[in-house]
Amino acid sequence: MKKNQNMILNNYKEERNTERTHQNMMVKYMNCRNDSRMNSPIRLAISLNKCDSGGQKSLIFAYLRCFDPRRVKFDLIVDADSNSIPHDEVKALGGNLFVVPPYQNIFAHLKSLRKIFNENNYDVLYAINNTMNLFPLYVAYRAGIKVRISESLTMASPLERKKTFMKNILRKFSHCFCNYMMANGRDCGIYQFGKKAFEKGKVRLFLTPVNAQKEGFDKELRERTRKRFCWSDKVVYGFIARFEQQKNPLFLLDILYEIAKKQNNAHFVIIGAGSMEQQMLDKIKRLDIKDRISWLGRREDIKQFYMAFDAFILPSLYEGLPVVGIESQAAGLPVFYSENVTKEAGIAELGHFISLKKTADEWAGIIISETQKLIPLRHSREDDIRKAGFDAVTEAERLIEFFEQAVSEQKR
Repeated sequence: MKKNQNMILNNYKEERNTERTHQNMMVKYMNCRNDSRMNSPIRLAISLNKCDSGGQKSLIFAYLRCFDPRRVKFDLIVDADSNSIPHDEVKALGGNLFVVPPYQNIFAHLKSLRKIFNENNYDVLYAINNTMNLFPLYVAYRAGIKVRISESLTMASPLERKKTFMKNILRKFSHCFCNYMMANGRDCGIYQFGKKAFEKGKVRLFLTPVNAQKEGFDKELRERTRKRFCWSDKVVYGFIARFEQQKNPLFLLDILYEIAKKQNNAHFVIIGAGSMEQQMLDKIKRLDIKDRISWLGRREDIKQFYMAFDAFILPSLYEGLPVVGIESQAAGLPVFYSENVTKEAGIAELGHFISLKKTADEWAGIIISETQKLIPLRHSREDDIRKAGFDAVTEAERLIEFFEQAVSEQKR
Protein backbone atom coordinates (compact mmCIF):
# COMPACT_ATOMS: atom_id res chain seq x y z
CA MET A 1 0.00 0.00 0.00
CA LYS A 2 2.74 2.44 1.02
CA LYS A 3 4.70 1.53 -2.13
CA ASN A 4 1.72 2.44 -4.30
CA GLN A 5 1.24 5.74 -2.48
CA ASN A 6 4.91 6.66 -2.93
CA MET A 7 4.72 5.69 -6.60
CA ILE A 8 1.81 8.11 -7.09
CA LEU A 9 3.69 10.89 -5.31
CA ASN A 10 6.76 10.27 -7.47
CA ASN A 11 4.61 10.35 -10.59
CA TYR A 12 3.30 13.79 -9.62
CA LYS A 13 6.85 15.02 -9.04
CA GLU A 14 7.94 13.63 -12.40
CA GLU A 15 5.01 15.36 -14.06
CA ARG A 16 6.14 18.67 -12.56
CA ASN A 17 9.82 18.25 -13.35
CA THR A 18 9.60 16.85 -16.88
CA GLU A 19 6.72 18.81 -18.43
CA ARG A 20 9.13 21.68 -19.17
CA THR A 21 12.13 23.43 -17.69
CA HIS A 22 11.62 26.16 -15.11
CA GLN A 23 12.83 28.72 -17.63
CA ASN A 24 10.13 27.68 -20.07
CA MET A 25 7.59 27.86 -17.27
CA MET A 26 8.62 31.47 -16.61
CA VAL A 27 8.37 32.38 -20.30
CA LYS A 28 4.93 30.79 -20.53
CA TYR A 29 3.83 32.60 -17.38
CA MET A 30 5.17 36.03 -18.37
CA ASN A 31 4.39 36.14 -22.10
CA CYS A 32 0.92 36.69 -23.46
CA ARG A 33 -0.27 33.77 -25.56
CA ASN A 34 -2.63 34.53 -28.41
CA ASP A 35 -5.16 31.77 -27.92
CA SER A 36 -8.85 31.78 -27.15
CA ARG A 37 -8.53 31.26 -23.38
CA MET A 38 -6.52 34.49 -23.03
CA ASN A 39 -9.58 36.38 -24.31
CA SER A 40 -11.83 34.75 -21.72
CA PRO A 41 -10.16 34.27 -18.33
CA ILE A 42 -11.51 31.63 -16.01
CA ARG A 43 -13.84 33.03 -13.36
CA LEU A 44 -12.62 31.53 -10.10
CA ALA A 45 -14.25 31.65 -6.67
CA ILE A 46 -12.00 30.74 -3.72
CA SER A 47 -13.74 29.79 -0.49
CA LEU A 48 -11.25 30.23 2.36
CA ASN A 49 -13.45 30.60 5.47
CA LYS A 50 -11.03 31.88 8.13
CA CYS A 51 -8.50 34.23 6.54
CA ASP A 52 -6.17 34.30 9.53
CA SER A 53 -2.45 34.91 9.77
CA GLY A 54 -0.76 31.62 9.07
CA GLY A 55 -0.22 28.80 6.67
CA GLN A 56 -3.56 28.56 4.88
CA LYS A 57 -3.58 32.24 3.94
CA SER A 58 0.11 32.10 2.98
CA LEU A 59 -0.54 29.11 0.73
CA ILE A 60 -3.37 30.67 -1.26
CA PHE A 61 -1.60 34.02 -1.65
CA ALA A 62 1.56 32.31 -2.89
CA TYR A 63 -0.61 31.13 -5.79
CA LEU A 64 -2.53 34.38 -6.27
CA ARG A 65 0.65 36.47 -6.55
CA CYS A 66 1.72 34.27 -9.46
CA PHE A 67 -1.61 33.98 -11.29
CA ASP A 68 -1.78 35.57 -14.74
CA PRO A 69 -4.87 37.85 -14.64
CA ARG A 70 -5.33 37.31 -18.38
CA ARG A 71 -6.05 33.66 -17.64
CA VAL A 72 -7.69 33.73 -14.19
CA LYS A 73 -10.01 36.30 -12.64
CA PHE A 74 -10.47 35.43 -8.96
CA ASP A 75 -12.82 36.36 -6.15
CA LEU A 76 -11.84 35.53 -2.56
CA ILE A 77 -14.58 34.69 -0.05
CA VAL A 78 -13.70 34.91 3.67
CA ASP A 79 -15.52 34.89 7.00
CA ALA A 80 -16.14 38.19 8.75
CA ASP A 81 -14.38 37.06 11.94
CA SER A 82 -11.07 36.42 10.14
CA ASN A 83 -8.11 38.19 11.80
CA SER A 84 -6.09 39.07 8.71
CA ILE A 85 -8.29 40.07 5.76
CA PRO A 86 -6.00 41.52 3.01
CA HIS A 87 -8.35 44.00 1.34
CA ASP A 88 -5.60 46.03 -0.32
CA GLU A 89 -3.62 43.09 -1.66
CA VAL A 90 -6.65 41.39 -3.18
CA LYS A 91 -7.49 44.63 -4.98
CA ALA A 92 -3.88 45.08 -6.12
CA LEU A 93 -3.90 41.55 -7.56
CA GLY A 94 -7.04 42.32 -9.56
CA GLY A 95 -9.44 40.26 -7.48
CA ASN A 96 -12.64 40.94 -5.59
CA LEU A 97 -13.11 40.26 -1.88
CA PHE A 98 -16.39 39.07 -0.36
CA VAL A 99 -16.74 39.03 3.42
CA VAL A 100 -19.55 36.74 4.60
CA PRO A 101 -21.02 35.81 7.99
CA PRO A 102 -18.87 33.22 9.83
CA TYR A 103 -19.69 29.58 9.15
CA GLN A 104 -20.71 29.23 12.81
CA ASN A 105 -23.80 31.19 11.73
CA ILE A 106 -24.40 28.54 9.11
CA PHE A 107 -27.71 29.71 7.63
CA ALA A 108 -26.56 33.30 7.10
CA HIS A 109 -23.26 31.94 5.78
CA LEU A 110 -24.95 29.70 3.20
CA LYS A 111 -27.35 32.46 2.19
CA SER A 112 -24.45 34.82 1.47
CA LEU A 113 -22.60 32.15 -0.52
CA ARG A 114 -25.72 31.44 -2.57
CA LYS A 115 -26.09 35.13 -3.46
CA ILE A 116 -22.42 35.43 -4.48
CA PHE A 117 -22.42 32.25 -6.57
CA ASN A 118 -25.71 33.09 -8.31
CA GLU A 119 -24.60 36.58 -9.28
CA ASN A 120 -21.05 36.01 -10.59
CA ASN A 121 -21.14 33.27 -13.23
CA TYR A 122 -18.12 31.34 -11.92
CA ASP A 123 -16.43 28.59 -13.90
CA VAL A 124 -14.64 27.11 -10.88
CA LEU A 125 -15.16 26.92 -7.12
CA TYR A 126 -11.91 26.19 -5.29
CA ALA A 127 -12.82 25.23 -1.70
CA ILE A 128 -9.89 25.10 0.72
CA ASN A 129 -11.77 24.76 4.00
CA ASN A 130 -10.62 21.16 4.48
CA THR A 131 -13.36 19.07 6.09
CA MET A 132 -15.69 22.11 5.98
CA ASN A 133 -15.71 22.04 2.17
CA LEU A 134 -19.12 20.37 2.15
CA PHE A 135 -20.96 23.66 2.62
CA PRO A 136 -19.56 25.83 -0.21
CA LEU A 137 -19.51 22.78 -2.50
CA TYR A 138 -23.20 22.17 -1.92
CA VAL A 139 -24.12 25.79 -2.62
CA ALA A 140 -21.91 25.79 -5.73
CA TYR A 141 -23.59 22.60 -6.96
CA ARG A 142 -27.02 24.18 -6.54
CA ALA A 143 -25.81 27.34 -8.29
CA GLY A 144 -24.64 25.34 -11.32
CA ILE A 145 -20.89 25.94 -11.01
CA LYS A 146 -19.45 23.25 -13.26
CA VAL A 147 -16.00 22.73 -11.71
CA ARG A 148 -16.07 22.20 -7.95
CA ILE A 149 -12.71 21.47 -6.31
CA SER A 150 -12.30 20.23 -2.74
CA GLU A 151 -8.79 20.54 -1.30
CA SER A 152 -7.33 19.01 1.85
CA LEU A 153 -4.57 20.77 3.79
CA THR A 154 -5.11 19.03 7.11
CA MET A 155 -4.72 15.97 9.31
CA ALA A 156 -6.04 15.17 12.79
CA SER A 157 -4.88 13.88 16.17
CA PRO A 158 -6.69 11.74 18.77
CA LEU A 159 -5.34 14.14 21.40
CA GLU A 160 -7.69 16.83 20.05
CA ARG A 161 -10.75 14.76 20.85
CA LYS A 162 -13.57 17.20 20.17
CA LYS A 163 -11.99 18.74 17.09
CA THR A 164 -10.97 15.38 15.63
CA PHE A 165 -14.43 13.92 16.29
CA MET A 166 -16.01 16.69 14.21
CA LYS A 167 -13.33 16.40 11.50
CA ASN A 168 -13.86 12.67 11.20
CA ILE A 169 -17.58 13.18 10.70
CA LEU A 170 -17.26 16.02 8.20
CA ARG A 171 -14.46 14.46 6.14
CA LYS A 172 -16.86 11.73 5.01
CA PHE A 173 -18.86 14.46 3.29
CA SER A 174 -16.05 16.84 2.25
CA HIS A 175 -15.90 15.31 -1.22
CA CYS A 176 -19.67 15.33 -1.72
CA PHE A 177 -20.79 17.72 -4.48
CA CYS A 178 -17.22 18.07 -5.78
CA ASN A 179 -15.98 16.64 -9.07
CA TYR A 180 -12.27 17.27 -8.49
CA MET A 181 -10.11 16.61 -5.43
CA MET A 182 -6.79 18.18 -4.43
CA ALA A 183 -4.35 17.94 -1.55
CA ASN A 184 -1.11 19.68 -0.63
CA GLY A 185 0.47 16.44 0.55
CA ARG A 186 0.03 12.68 0.41
CA ASP A 187 -0.97 12.19 4.05
CA CYS A 188 -3.65 14.88 4.13
CA GLY A 189 -5.00 13.67 0.78
CA ILE A 190 -5.41 10.16 2.16
CA TYR A 191 -6.86 11.42 5.44
CA GLN A 192 -9.62 13.47 3.83
CA PHE A 193 -10.44 11.51 0.68
CA GLY A 194 -9.36 7.97 1.53
CA LYS A 195 -6.68 5.54 0.34
CA LYS A 196 -8.71 4.17 -2.55
CA ALA A 197 -9.29 7.58 -4.11
CA PHE A 198 -5.64 8.49 -3.66
CA GLU A 199 -4.28 5.25 -5.08
CA LYS A 200 -6.58 5.52 -8.11
CA GLY A 201 -5.07 8.93 -8.88
CA LYS A 202 -8.28 10.83 -8.19
CA VAL A 203 -6.55 13.26 -5.81
CA ARG A 204 -4.28 15.76 -7.52
CA LEU A 205 -1.22 16.84 -5.52
CA PHE A 206 -0.15 20.49 -5.43
CA LEU A 207 2.53 20.81 -2.76
CA THR A 208 2.75 23.88 -0.52
CA PRO A 209 4.08 26.72 -2.72
CA VAL A 210 6.63 29.39 -1.84
CA ASN A 211 8.36 31.93 -4.03
CA ALA A 212 11.78 30.29 -4.15
CA GLN A 213 13.57 33.39 -5.36
CA LYS A 214 11.96 36.01 -3.11
CA GLU A 215 12.11 33.85 0.03
CA GLY A 216 15.79 32.97 -0.38
CA PHE A 217 18.45 33.80 2.20
CA ASP A 218 19.17 37.54 2.55
CA LYS A 219 22.30 38.11 4.64
CA GLU A 220 21.84 41.88 4.90
CA LEU A 221 18.25 41.54 6.13
CA ARG A 222 19.44 38.95 8.64
CA GLU A 223 22.07 41.28 10.06
CA ARG A 224 19.72 44.28 10.22
CA THR A 225 17.00 42.31 11.99
CA ARG A 226 19.34 40.70 14.49
CA LYS A 227 20.89 44.08 15.28
CA ARG A 228 17.48 45.76 15.73
CA PHE A 229 16.32 43.08 18.17
CA CYS A 230 19.72 42.77 19.91
CA TRP A 231 20.23 39.17 18.79
CA SER A 232 23.60 39.62 17.07
CA ASP A 233 25.50 37.51 19.62
CA LYS A 234 22.73 34.93 20.10
CA VAL A 235 21.81 31.57 18.60
CA VAL A 236 18.16 32.24 17.80
CA TYR A 237 15.54 29.47 17.76
CA GLY A 238 12.18 30.43 16.29
CA PHE A 239 8.57 29.27 16.47
CA ILE A 240 5.80 30.78 14.31
CA ALA A 241 2.38 29.19 14.62
CA ARG A 242 -1.12 29.36 16.03
CA PHE A 243 -1.09 28.76 19.77
CA GLU A 244 -3.32 25.70 19.57
CA GLN A 245 -2.94 22.10 20.77
CA GLN A 246 -2.13 20.91 17.24
CA LYS A 247 1.16 22.85 17.37
CA ASN A 248 2.13 21.33 20.74
CA PRO A 249 3.29 24.67 22.23
CA LEU A 250 3.65 23.50 25.84
CA PHE A 251 6.08 20.78 24.82
CA LEU A 252 7.88 23.40 22.73
CA LEU A 253 8.49 25.37 25.93
CA ASP A 254 9.94 22.26 27.60
CA ILE A 255 12.37 21.99 24.67
CA LEU A 256 13.34 25.65 24.93
CA TYR A 257 13.93 25.23 28.67
CA GLU A 258 16.32 22.33 28.02
CA ILE A 259 18.13 24.26 25.28
CA ALA A 260 18.52 27.23 27.66
CA LYS A 261 20.19 24.96 30.25
CA LYS A 262 22.68 23.64 27.70
CA GLN A 263 23.47 26.79 25.67
CA ASN A 264 24.14 30.10 27.41
CA ASN A 265 23.74 32.25 24.29
CA ALA A 266 20.51 30.61 23.14
CA HIS A 267 17.54 32.91 22.59
CA PHE A 268 13.97 32.06 21.60
CA VAL A 269 11.46 33.93 19.45
CA ILE A 270 7.75 33.09 19.63
CA ILE A 271 5.37 34.58 17.06
CA GLY A 272 1.65 33.92 16.83
CA ALA A 273 -1.61 33.99 18.77
CA GLY A 274 -4.28 31.56 19.85
CA SER A 275 -6.36 30.00 22.60
CA MET A 276 -3.37 28.58 24.52
CA GLU A 277 -1.60 31.92 24.90
CA GLN A 278 -2.22 32.29 28.63
CA GLN A 279 -1.19 28.69 29.32
CA MET A 280 2.06 29.35 27.49
CA LEU A 281 2.74 32.57 29.39
CA ASP A 282 2.04 30.84 32.70
CA LYS A 283 4.45 28.03 31.84
CA ILE A 284 7.16 30.47 30.77
CA LYS A 285 6.84 32.09 34.17
CA ARG A 286 7.07 28.73 35.96
CA LEU A 287 10.14 27.71 33.96
CA ASP A 288 11.72 31.12 34.61
CA ILE A 289 12.84 31.61 30.99
CA LYS A 290 11.02 34.89 30.28
CA ASP A 291 14.31 36.76 29.84
CA ARG A 292 15.39 34.26 27.19
CA ILE A 293 12.28 34.73 25.03
CA SER A 294 11.16 37.46 22.63
CA TRP A 295 7.36 37.18 22.62
CA LEU A 296 6.31 39.08 19.48
CA GLY A 297 2.60 38.24 19.13
CA ARG A 298 0.83 37.99 15.78
CA ARG A 299 2.75 39.58 12.91
CA GLU A 300 2.60 39.79 9.12
CA ASP A 301 6.24 40.86 8.51
CA ILE A 302 7.57 37.32 8.81
CA LYS A 303 10.33 37.19 6.20
CA GLN A 304 12.83 39.12 8.34
CA PHE A 305 12.48 36.57 11.13
CA TYR A 306 13.20 33.61 8.88
CA MET A 307 16.45 35.39 8.04
CA ALA A 308 17.27 36.24 11.65
CA PHE A 309 16.62 32.77 13.08
CA ASP A 310 19.27 30.06 13.23
CA ALA A 311 16.74 27.22 13.48
CA PHE A 312 12.99 26.68 13.41
CA ILE A 313 11.18 24.31 15.79
CA LEU A 314 7.74 22.82 15.07
CA PRO A 315 6.91 19.82 17.32
CA SER A 316 3.33 19.51 16.02
CA LEU A 317 0.96 16.69 16.92
CA TYR A 318 0.02 16.65 13.22
CA GLU A 319 0.27 18.81 10.10
CA GLY A 320 -0.87 18.75 6.53
CA LEU A 321 2.23 20.15 4.87
CA PRO A 322 3.29 23.18 6.94
CA VAL A 323 3.88 26.39 5.01
CA VAL A 324 6.15 27.84 7.72
CA GLY A 325 8.42 24.82 7.43
CA ILE A 326 8.82 25.21 3.66
CA GLU A 327 9.31 28.99 3.92
CA SER A 328 11.95 28.48 6.62
CA GLN A 329 13.92 26.03 4.50
CA ALA A 330 13.69 28.33 1.46
CA ALA A 331 15.61 30.82 3.64
CA GLY A 332 18.21 28.16 4.45
CA LEU A 333 16.97 27.41 7.97
CA PRO A 334 17.16 23.94 9.50
CA VAL A 335 13.69 22.91 10.66
CA PHE A 336 13.00 20.47 13.49
CA TYR A 337 9.63 18.78 13.08
CA SER A 338 8.01 16.01 15.03
CA GLU A 339 7.88 12.67 13.23
CA ASN A 340 4.13 13.20 12.92
CA VAL A 341 4.79 15.71 10.15
CA THR A 342 4.91 14.26 6.64
CA LYS A 343 8.43 13.63 5.31
CA GLU A 344 7.47 15.63 2.20
CA ALA A 345 8.09 18.72 4.38
CA GLY A 346 11.85 18.05 4.55
CA ILE A 347 14.10 19.68 1.95
CA ALA A 348 17.68 18.50 1.37
CA GLU A 349 19.52 18.21 4.70
CA LEU A 350 17.43 20.94 6.38
CA GLY A 351 14.42 18.88 7.43
CA HIS A 352 14.84 16.96 10.70
CA PHE A 353 12.13 14.69 12.13
CA ILE A 354 12.19 13.79 15.83
CA SER A 355 9.89 11.41 17.66
CA LEU A 356 7.51 12.86 20.23
CA LYS A 357 8.41 9.82 22.33
CA LYS A 358 11.81 11.42 22.92
CA THR A 359 12.18 13.70 25.92
CA ALA A 360 12.53 17.46 25.68
CA ASP A 361 16.15 17.01 26.75
CA GLU A 362 16.76 14.66 23.82
CA TRP A 363 15.11 17.11 21.43
CA ALA A 364 17.32 19.90 22.77
CA GLY A 365 20.50 17.88 22.24
CA ILE A 366 19.63 17.06 18.62
CA ILE A 367 18.58 20.62 17.83
CA ILE A 368 21.72 22.24 19.26
CA SER A 369 24.04 19.77 17.54
CA GLU A 370 22.46 20.00 14.08
CA THR A 371 22.03 23.78 14.23
CA GLN A 372 25.72 24.29 15.04
CA LYS A 373 26.67 22.20 11.99
CA LEU A 374 24.46 24.16 9.61
CA ILE A 375 24.96 27.79 10.74
CA PRO A 376 28.26 28.21 8.81
CA LEU A 377 26.70 26.64 5.69
CA ARG A 378 23.65 28.94 5.49
CA HIS A 379 22.61 29.83 1.93
CA SER A 380 19.52 30.16 -0.25
CA ARG A 381 17.79 26.96 -1.30
CA GLU A 382 16.12 28.13 -4.50
CA ASP A 383 17.20 25.09 -6.54
CA ASP A 384 16.30 22.65 -3.76
CA ILE A 385 12.84 24.23 -3.41
CA ARG A 386 12.20 23.87 -7.13
CA LYS A 387 13.47 20.30 -7.31
CA ALA A 388 11.23 19.34 -4.39
CA GLY A 389 8.19 20.79 -6.18
CA PHE A 390 7.45 23.77 -3.94
CA ASP A 391 8.17 26.71 -6.26
CA ALA A 392 5.13 29.01 -6.45
CA VAL A 393 5.65 30.17 -10.06
CA THR A 394 5.86 26.61 -11.36
CA GLU A 395 3.00 25.37 -9.19
CA ALA A 396 0.75 28.33 -10.05
CA GLU A 397 1.21 27.47 -13.74
CA ARG A 398 0.28 23.84 -13.04
CA LEU A 399 -2.77 24.95 -11.06
CA ILE A 400 -4.00 27.26 -13.82
CA GLU A 401 -3.59 24.45 -16.34
CA PHE A 402 -5.57 22.19 -13.99
CA PHE A 403 -8.40 24.76 -13.89
CA GLU A 404 -8.35 25.13 -17.68
CA GLN A 405 -8.40 21.40 -18.26
CA ALA A 406 -11.27 20.90 -15.79
CA VAL A 407 -13.33 23.68 -17.39
CA SER A 408 -12.71 22.18 -20.82
CA GLU A 409 -13.76 18.73 -19.60
CA GLN A 410 -17.01 20.03 -18.16
CA LYS A 411 -17.91 21.78 -21.43
CA ARG A 412 -17.71 18.53 -23.43
